[in-house]
Amino acid sequence: MTATQRYGQAGDARRRFRARTSARLVVLASALLLAACGDITRFGGGTVSHAPASKPTRVTAAPPAGAEREHERILASYGGVYEDPKLESLIARTVDRLVASSDRPDLSYKVTILNSAAVNAFALPTGQLYITRGLIALANDTSELSSVLAHEMAHVVARHAAIREDQARQAAVVSRVVNDMGTDPELSALALARSKLTMASFSRSQEFEADGIGVGMSARAGFDPYGAVRFLTSMERNAELRSSRAGIDPRARDFLSSHPATPQRVSNAQSSARQYSAPENGERDRETYLGALDDMIYGEDPNEGFVRGRRFLHPKLGFTFTAPDGFTLDNTAQAVIGVRDGSTQAMRFDVARVPSEQALGEYLLSGWMEGVDKSTVEDVTVNGFPAATAIARGDQWQFRIYALRFGSDVYRFIFATKQKSAEADRGFRESVNSFRRLSLAEIQSARPLRLKVITVQPGDTIESLAHRMAGVDRQLERFRVLNGLDSRSALKPRDRVKIVVE
Repeated sequence: MTATQRYGQAGDARRRFRARTSARLVVLASALLLAACGDITRFGGGTVSHAPASKPTRVTAAPPAGAEREHERILASYGGVYEDPKLESLIARTVDRLVASSDRPDLSYKVTILNSAAVNAFALPTGQLYITRGLIALANDTSELSSVLAHEMAHVVARHAAIREDQARQAAVVSRVVNDMGTDPELSALALARSKLTMASFSRSQEFEADGIGVGMSARAGFDPYGAVRFLTSMERNAELRSSRAGIDPRARDFLSSHPATPQRVSNAQSSARQYSAPENGERDRETYLGALDDMIYGEDPNEGFVRGRRFLHPKLGFTFTAPDGFTLDNTAQAVIGVRDGSTQAMRFDVARVPSEQALGEYLLSGWMEGVDKSTVEDVTVNGFPAATAIARGDQWQFRIYALRFGSDVYRFIFATKQKSAEADRGFRESVNSFRRLSLAEIQSARPLRLKVITVQPGDTIESLAHRMAGVDRQLERFRVLNGLDSRSALKPRDRVKIVVE
C-alpha cells in the first residue's frame, strides 16, 4: 500500500469485495487474474455504525485535507469505517496516554477503525493511524492494543512513513529509467531487482526500529511492555491457522518481503521489554478491553458478501452461488477466489462492465481474455438469467468461462483446471447453475458473526467452549488463537474469554 507502514500488512456495494486473499490463492489463480482488466467494478460499502454516540477527539474518520484521497482509497480497500463508541473511547484513551509518554507529545494522531476482518494496522505521514476490526478482535488486552498503536505512532515519530513515500517515488524513477534502458533486458531486470531489494531491506530495519520505540512508549505510558511479544505471537499463530488450508508459509501473506519474520520481531520486542520491567509487572487491563470488544462483528460483514463453507452470499446485491466440491473460497477486494484441494483447479468470480446492448457471447470474444475458442461460445440460461459460456486455452491451464447478466450487472465465472476432464467441467457447470437470487427471508437472516465475551463456569474446558463457537472452521484452534492460549494453557472459573456466535 502506497505511503503506509503495515503492522504485519445496491450502488456502493458494487465497488468492492473485501480483501482477504492468501498468497497461494493468488499464485494458483494468477492465470485467472488476466480477466481483471479495467472493466471490473468493485463491490463496496461505507460506514458501519452501531450507535449514534459522538466520537472521541482522537478517533475519527475525518482525515487531514492533504491525505483525503489516500484516506478514501484505504476506506475503499478495507470495507469503510467501523464505528463503535466503546472501542473508539478505549482507543482514544490509549492514544492519549501513549502521546504523553512519547518523545513527540506535540504530534497529533487520528485513528480510524476499518471494517475489515484482515489483521492489519498502518500509518500515514500525516499521523493518520488505521487499525482493522480483525486486529482488534485478535488482541486480548489493552497492553496488546497499545503495542500496536505505539508501533504505528513510532513510524510517524521516526518519519518512516514519509521516508517510505520518498522511497516509492525513487522506485518509480528507477522503473522509468529501467523501461528506457530497453536494449539489455538482463541489465534492466537486475537494476529493478536491486531497487526492490534496497526498499525491502530498509523496510525491515524500520519495523525493528518501530518495535523498539513502540515498546518503550507503551512501558512509559504504564502498559505492560510485553504486550507486543504476546500480540506478535498471536499474529504468527493466526497466520498459521489461516494458511494451513492452503499449505503456504504464513509469513508470505501477513508480512511479505518487506517485513521481518515474526520470530525475529518477537525476540526483538522481548529484548526491548526487558529493559523496562519484568514480565507480569505492567498494566494489561484485560477486563476493560474485553468489555469494549463484546458484541463486535467478527469476520466478514454480510453487507459486503461473505463465505460460508463452499457457498458465497451477497445479501445487499441479492445473490448466492456454491463452489464445486472440494473448493475453498476466499472473498477478496476484487473477486471471490477459489482453489480446489490439491491445487489442480481454481476459480474466480467477479463483476464486469458490459453495455446492456452487447450480447454476452460477443462479450466473451471481446478480448478481455486471451485464448477463447470461438467455436465453443454458447448462449445459455442460468435459473432464468441470460448467460453465455466458452472455453479458453492457455499454456498450462484450461478455462471454462461464463458471463451472466443479473439485473443491470454482468457477473463472470472463470474456472481453471490443469487437466481437462468431463468431471471437472460438470462441476463447473453445476457451480454456475447454483447462482440464484436470494429470497427475502435469506436476506433478512444474513447476520454477521459476532464476538461474545463470556465467563468461564466450573466444568468448562477449552474444548467445550470451543465447540460453542458458531460459523467458523477449526473451532478448537481458532478458540485458542482468539484467546491467546497455547497447548499448555488451562482455564479457571471466572476467567473471561471470547467466543464467536451467530
